[in-house]
Formats: sequence, C-alpha cells, structure tokens
Amino acid sequence: MTTVDTPRILLTGFEPFDQDSVNPSWEVARALHGETIAGAQVHAVQLPCVFGAAMEVLDEALASLQPSLVISLGLAGGRSEITPERVAINIDDARIPDNAGKQPIDAPVVDKAPAAYFSTLPIKAMVRNLREAGLPASVSNTAGTFVCNHVFYALMHRLARRAAPGVRGGFIHIPALPQQAARHPGMASMALETQVAGIREAIRTAMTVQQDLLENAGQLH
Repeated sequence: MTTVDTPRILLTGFEPFDQDSVNPSWEVARALHGETIAGAQVHAVQLPCVFGAAMEVLDEALASLQPSLVISLGLAGGRSEITPERVAINIDDARIPDNAGKQPIDAPVVDKAPAAYFSTLPIKAMVRNLREAGLPASVSNTAGTFVCNHVFYALMHRLARRAAPGVRGGFIHIPALPQQAARHPGMASMALETQVAGIREAIRTAMTVQQDLLENAGQLH
C-alpha cells in the first residue's frame, strides 16, 4: 500500500510496431506496475510508437506522476542482453515508418536544442548488478534513431530544462521475446520473466546507487 508521500517511478514501454503483435518493453513495464521497489512504487505507462505522440504521452505522465525516477524501455531486436543506454542524440532518422506512417529523415527531436544528453542512471552499476545476478547485460552506446531515441532524448531534455533536482532518467533496451524470435530464425531472445527480473534489478540499482562505477564499458566500434 502506498501513500501520497511514496516516491513514484515512471516506467514506460511501447505498443507493438513493425507488424509485431507484442512488444516486450510494454510487457515488462506492465508486469512491474504497482510493485514497490526500494521504497518507491512503479507506475507503468504505454507510449505509442509514433514520433511526437510518444513525447506528448510522456509529458502527460511526467506532469501527473511527478516521479523521482524515470526509465523508458524499448525493444532492440537482435540484441541478446539488457542494455542500458549511455547517450541520446537529437536526431530522428527513421529506417521504417512509425505506427502513424511517419518517417522523418535527419530531423531534430527538439529544435535548437543540444546535440546530445547523457543518461543520468547509474548504467555501469546496473550492468554489474545484473551480471552478478546471472542476467546478461552490457552498456550500449547507441539508442538508434527511431522512436526509442526520440523518447530518450525528449525525456532527458525535459529533465534538464525543468532542472528537477534528484530526478534521474534514462533508457534501457531489451531483447525480443522467444515468440518473436520464433518467426525470425537466428534472432536472439530472452524470456519475459528474465527480462522482468532484470528491469526490477535495474530499478533497484537506480534507486540505491548514487555514484556510478568508474570502470570500462567502452567499445572499439
């Protein structure tokens, strides 16, 4: 049971896209909805996989919930690990149309805004704790240029503009579900219960670790 003083965590996931009937980001988010993790209650919100509209729903959730932590989840088909993202870039460059048929090319997420924002989540501590729990994880240095990066950038821009002290935010990509991979032979996948456990641990880490680890998580390419 929560009270008005209970801190709130906003956890977003996307609706299905690209002819899929399911999106693991939303399945994970709604599985965790209502849970209390490290003293804060999770509130799951589904975002449309649509440029612009996703930002509007995010804004509504931020205004109504006033969360102390915001984590957005997205599907990264082909990845085999849970991957906290390091940086969001100010570009929309869609390889495929979104669910409204929009396909922006080389358009800014926010006009006349910074080129990029870094996540304020303890992404390296998240990866270490996930691995110690037996869950595959790594830091990602690209969130792509589709609606996932669009939301990630919009979130970080809003948190920076509001100068909300202590409010952390970021984005985590998760793998496809086995039922999705079954239609794409060779695609990596991860069971839903494993993904839920991983994001639960990531949230716990974000709520309890103030200073991120100083250790290598770079890539050569």
